[in-house]
Amino acid sequence: MLTKTEEPKVMRDVIHGYIHIDLKIIWDLIDTKEFQRLRRIHQLGGDFQVYHTAEHSRFSHSLGVYEVVRRMVSEVKDLRETLDEKEKVYVMIAGLLHDIGHFPFSHAFESICDISHETFSSRIILGNSEIHDVLAKVDENLPEIIAGIIRYTYPNELLNQIVSGQLDADRMDYLLRDAYFTGTSYGAFDLERILRTIRVKDGKLLVKESGIHSVEDYIMARYHMYWQVYYHPVCRSYEIVLQKIFERMRYLYHNDFDKIKHLTMFLPFLDGEPTIYDHFYLDENAALYGISQLTKIDDQIAADLANRLLNRKLFEYEDVHKPEDEQRIQEEVKKSGYDLSYYCIMDTTSQSPYQPYGEKRGHVIWVLGDDKKIAELSTKSVIVQSLVKGDTKKECKIFFPKLI
Repeated sequence: MLTKTEEPKVMRDVIHGYIHIDLKIIWDLIDTKEFQRLRRIHQLGGDFQVYHTAEHSRFSHSLGVYEVVRRMVSEVKDLRETLDEKEKVYVMIAGLLHDIGHFPFSHAFESICDISHETFSSRIILGNSEIHDVLAKVDENLPEIIAGIIRYTYPNELLNQIVSGQLDADRMDYLLRDAYFTGTSYGAFDLERILRTIRVKDGKLLVKESGIHSVEDYIMARYHMYWQVYYHPVCRSYEIVLQKIFERMRYLYHNDFDKIKHLTMFLPFLDGEPTIYDHFYLDENAALYGISQLTKIDDQIAADLANRLLNRKLFEYEDVHKPEDEQRIQEEVKKSGYDLSYYCIMDTTSQSPYQPYGEKRGHVIWVLGDDKKIAELSTKSVIVQSLVKGDTKKECKIFFPKLI
């Protein structure tokens, strides 16, 4: 497992400068077909419809998460001394593979098959895949260990926290990366300072009290990125049109199968029993080709929705403040001859940047005080305390076709 590459490998990266690789198993995993598939999956769903430079992939993000984990276990003194050499490799592999099961169009596609990308990540790692072969060749128990870290069930919770906690390598990479590629500054925070102030005590990942300001910036960066980027209404419109396309395909699959029987890339997912093989061949290139074929079928709703997606004729939107707003739009959409179930959609978004739900799945950020006592972050930070005690921000919008 600890076999080194013949010489250290480096890959240039706009966020971290270089991705450093000196373990053969990491290099071999990157070279698998399942990992290379991530080059063909956008990191962000519909955000490139608003931020035209947001063309970065799950591949680059996964490498970035690996690099943050590598730095954590090699540069953070407490982690370096607490974890044994095998556990350091385990968590680096888990960081690299955490998104291996992602579907096209980020999270929007999950509605078509009711399977989360985390579940599919485990299937790929444990199943008949090149990734499984690389892991099992080193240690037959390694696939289960890596899947356990990704599922947050590994016995040493430190490893789970590093990959999937509140202050984890995943978030620390995607906030910086997404901010860079969208051209926004909302996601900026001081990664170097956070790494310098991370500590370990009683099996918990902590941050020194002197590092609280950097963590506050990190939490606020996440808050602003959600509202300004991830929840941007045009991005939501793109994702809603996608979801309605998949919803219409599912209807046709059960009620008028002949119209979509040629869309073989989607059928296993509509059936609800996709295999690892099916997943591998459904990247965004295949999915967009399938959607382009929908424009030619004899179904007005499916063809129209597909055309809207491909040509960016997305839905309009209005804020909904009272029931009368929704009723008014519904009447106008119905009067224009549209099917309300596909063309009039209420969408509610809410987000709390930090909400300590107890210790479940690493939701808490712990602070190591100057007195060496451990405290939950909101008890030490006035800014975070106000976020926790304040009302969760919520927005209600209704999406519909342009009516005039």
